[in-house]
Amino acid sequence: MRFVPFVLPWLELFTLIQLGISTSAVAALGYVFVTFVVGFLLLRREGQSLISQLSKGQPLSSQLSLDDMGVGFAGLLLMIPGLITDVFALFVLLGPLRRRLVRRLRGSTPQAAAEEDVNPRRPEIIEGEYRRVDSGDDK
Repeated sequence: MRFVPFVLPWLELFTLIQLGISTSAVAALGYVFVTFVVGFLLLRREGQSLISQLSKGQPLSSQLSLDDMGVGFAGLLLMIPGLITDVFALFVLLGPLRRRLVRRLRGSTPQAAAEEDVNPRRPEIIEGEYRRVDSGDDK
């Protein structure tokens, strides 16, 4: 695991060379350019969304959700030239796979799973019981 940072660039280079051999060098360069632009646009969109939410005066901790960080991380992975990081970026971009990956990285504690399932874009539902008390029935 500690050799991954040293081996990954060489594996990425190898996959790009193989892509160039199987298609053409122009197609491989086009692929690298397109994935870089898509990653840049994803990262830019998440940054602008975070800045606009912060300008409303809400604290930073309430704005950073795992989904937003996952999309930003996927954007960074797409900006790295190569096919291996692009496959990882696709896994991160797919919501159910991203949640499963986060659950595995965090450990399967009930609190972590409960925090992960909360989507800040949906309203929170609070369950409970109620009893109606009318002002005329207090006698």
